[in-house]
Parts: sequence; C-alpha cells; structure tokens
Amino acid sequence: MAVIQITSREFREKQASMFALADKGELVVIRRRGKVSYMLTPVYEEDFVLSPELEKRLEEGRRQYREGNVTTCTTKEELNKFLESL
Repeated sequence: MAVIQITSREFREKQASMFALADKGELVVIRRRGKVSYMLTPVYEEDFVLSPELEKRLEEGRRQYREGNVTTCTTKEELNKFLESL
C-alpha cells in the first residue's frame, strides 16, 4: 500500500476522492505549507464506544480520586520512583 501525499490545496480540491481512498484503507498524508503533515484516518462509531469493563475501571478511578485516594508526584524523580514501585 502506497502512501498518498498531497498538499492542503490539493486536498481541498479533491476532498471527496481523498476521503474515499482513506475509507478504503489507503494512507493519505496532507502536507500543510511543507512544515506540518496530517494523516487522514476514518473514525468509526465503535472507536468511541467504551467496553463495560473499561467503563467500570474508569468509574473506579473517579471514585478513588473523589475520595482523595491518589498519589501526587511533583517532580520527575518522584514519578519515576513511584512507577518503579508498582
């Protein structure tokens, strides 16, 4: 699969065909002023759906936060030490 690279101007002129290519799984990269590039990627509804297990874990984390059951690290060293202790 080849990477399709186009300028932002070309993208504006050929939006429909670029979206169609991205929908088919092609890699479309849009260059802006030659400095920044963006990849055109389809986002599907299931990309926004959280599994029941993940929802449960997130709610547990929120509960712990509300109760103050958190570890605060103010320096990079503290964070590294905490992460290494896990």
